[in-house]
Amino acid sequence: MPKEITYKEALSKLAILCSRSEQCIQACKEKLSKWAINDTDANKIIDYLIQEKYIDEKRYALFFAKDKHQLSHWGKNKISHALQIKNIPSQYIETALAEINDNNYSSQLKSILTNKLKSIKAKNTYEMKAKLFRFGVGRGFESNLVLKTIDTILKKENIKFTDNDEIYID
Repeated sequence: MPKEITYKEALSKLAILCSRSEQCIQACKEKLSKWAINDTDANKIIDYLIQEKYIDEKRYALFFAKDKHQLSHWGKNKISHALQIKNIPSQYIETALAEINDNNYSSQLKSILTNKLKSIKAKNTYEMKAKLFRFGVGRGFESNLVLKTIDTILKKENIKFTDNDEIYID
């Protein structure tokens, strides 16, 4: 049976965790619940951490969006959904998504779709576009942007299908 954690130990552990990496309120509450801290003490700890700027939901949303976009290559829809699941206020989500550079966003989508194109096996153009579309939307990019990017890539790569339905790239 695990050792019981006191109020002071929980506060100290959570403060150290929050100083090492950005945390949201929900994640902190889950930790406190896992440590069997009662709700009254948990709320006191969360309030203290917010007051002392260990926890800042806006800052968390900004860093989360930046990391997921740059490192995991997620689109805005997927980032937004993940932040909503963490109960981040919508105004912070909007601010975080607005910080993503549109040119970088579009070029990243183009890059991941171009890389995916190399591994796709399709019988015709329609099937290839459908697979690329599902991949792009699954990564959280907006459907209209995915469609435009697919068309641009296919024109640039000059992809054609032969009579026996094999793909070749000029």
